[in-house]
Amino acid sequence: MGETLVLAGCGNMGRAMLAGWMKARPALAVHVVEPAEALREAAAALGARAVAAPGELPQGLAPDLVFLAVKPQVMPAVLPDYARFAGAVFVSVAAGTTIATLRAGLGAAARVIRVMPNTPAAIGAGMSVLCPTPEVPEAAVVLTEALMATTGDVARIDDEGLMDAVTAVSGSGPAYVFHLIETLAAAGAAAGLPEALSLRLARQTVMGAGRLAAESEAHPGTLREQVTSPNGTTAAALSVLMAEDGLAPLMRRAVAAAKARGEALARE
Repeated sequence: MGETLVLAGCGNMGRAMLAGWMKARPALAVHVVEPAEALREAAAALGARAVAAPGELPQGLAPDLVFLAVKPQVMPAVLPDYARFAGAVFVSVAAGTTIATLRAGLGAAARVIRVMPNTPAAIGAGMSVLCPTPEVPEAAVVLTEALMATTGDVARIDDEGLMDAVTAVSGSGPAYVFHLIETLAAAGAAAGLPEALSLRLARQTVMGAGRLAAESEAHPGTLREQVTSPNGTTAAALSVLMAEDGLAPLMRRAVAAAKARGEALARE
């Protein structure tokens, strides 16, 4: 299939995706719709053709994919403007926006792929999970996977019911890790380290541990055990983190709260 795209919205996630696409596929024809002038200019600088409103898109434009990268709250108002691209596959990156909601605005026969990316896409280290409707041609799914792969790793699921859990783990997950860095740095400062040094240690430690976990074939539990000497300093810390009221139940509650909020957004 061809590679002509429409990208509705060029905020943080839209711009991250666009940057990855244009770097990997500079000949890609991307038409960006973005009301904010500064963001249109940023899109144009990346090689896209940017307009302020859907009505300014070229007459007769027949995109293969229409990426919807607007906020979930405005999605219902935006969708009718793109319903005319009935031959396209619509790719939504809006959290909590269900296939049913998308079809309510695009038409009952709309072919849809839901995607849950995350913010590390901005540096090519993101995680995206795709959920296509059965009517989506395999070629369109493969193209979407290839495009999202320019921003990081990609997985595919068939059950839309899992998307709220995906959002709770990888979509919202970077915020959990950022908070871990915050709290680890604060704990180091409380233990006597200068704040700047403690933050540096926390950042590099989380980055290095994450990279090791990503590149190693060993399970994270095995890597944890390799760091932990019997009766050593790590074991002392883990006796707190792995207690019955430690990190595991806290993380389960956090993910459950995020999942419940995603479900609520879908109802709203």
